[in-house]
Amino acid sequence: MERRDFIRLFSQAQFVAAVGRPEGLPPPGPPEVAFAGRSNVGKSSAINALLGRRSLARTSKTPGRTQTINFYDLDGVAQLVDLPGYGYARVPQAVRAQWQSLVSAYLQDRTTLAGVVVIMDARHPLTPLDRQLLAWLGDIRRLLLLSKADKLSRAEQAATLKRVGGEALLFSSVTRQGVEECRGLLEGWLQQAAEIKSPR
Repeated sequence: MERRDFIRLFSQAQFVAAVGRPEGLPPPGPPEVAFAGRSNVGKSSAINALLGRRSLARTSKTPGRTQTINFYDLDGVAQLVDLPGYGYARVPQAVRAQWQSLVSAYLQDRTTLAGVVVIMDARHPLTPLDRQLLAWLGDIRRLLLLSKADKLSRAEQAATLKRVGGEALLFSSVTRQGVEECRGLLEGWLQQAAEIKSPR
């Protein structure tokens, strides 16, 4: 598949499933990119910005609202996967344990996972829970997406990028900073995964 087809497919994403238990995960299919982040970090807003949609991924001002893994299909060629937010203290312990079991089952066994976008608040990146997730991901390809970058000055943005290091990108769903660059990176991931899956 040519790269321009992935660009087109981003705008044609469709919600296909919400999974709340490990046994409900669909069988692996086309390449997938997963999105992870703390509760209320702007994950759904970032996904909507990348897809050019206003409300495909539901946003909420109430942390901990999303407790399922949501799958979005790109015309059968690829999938975007929205993982439930983590780290909200008011969520009962049983729910946190269920989150860990569900997300662990997905990340550890998903053979079609092309990479994970870890979304962090640019004002407060690399919290202990963020670091725990990054360690948990091991060798899985990742992109650190620093959301709400519009709330920082240019000097603060530069300092944050330097502090975070690695594969990090400043992002704002409000000003659209980083949207096209992030799309390009994800398209490259999916293109590479598709070529590996279907060698000529």
